[in-house]
Amino acid sequence: MKKDNDYEHILELFRESVPVFDVLSDVTRQNIIMLLADKKYGLNVNTITELMPLSRPGVSHHLKVLKQAGIVDNKKSGTENYYFLTLKEPIDRLKDLITSIENSCTLK
Repeated sequence: MKKDNDYEHILELFRESVPVFDVLSDVTRQNIIMLLADKKYGLNVNTITELMPLSRPGVSHHLKVLKQAGIVDNKKSGTENYYFLTLKEPIDRLKDLITSIENSCTLK
């Protein structure tokens, strides 16, 4: 039988991962992530808007959600904010969840 603290630990990891799951479940945010994936210096809202069938306020909303989940961050250059991926922490969190499940559950 698995220890209660293993169970609680996995539940906590699931809870911590919910914002990442929510963010990644949206197709528009997936597209923004992919746009940013190969841009070393990031993109500004106007450029992202030009590349997507979405209004500037819509893009800004999705970037805000991505930022709150730790998927993107921004840096200011002049009057523009450039958004770039910051995936290390969210990916590490998901890896911890997967590893804990693998170590605590019977997998077939």
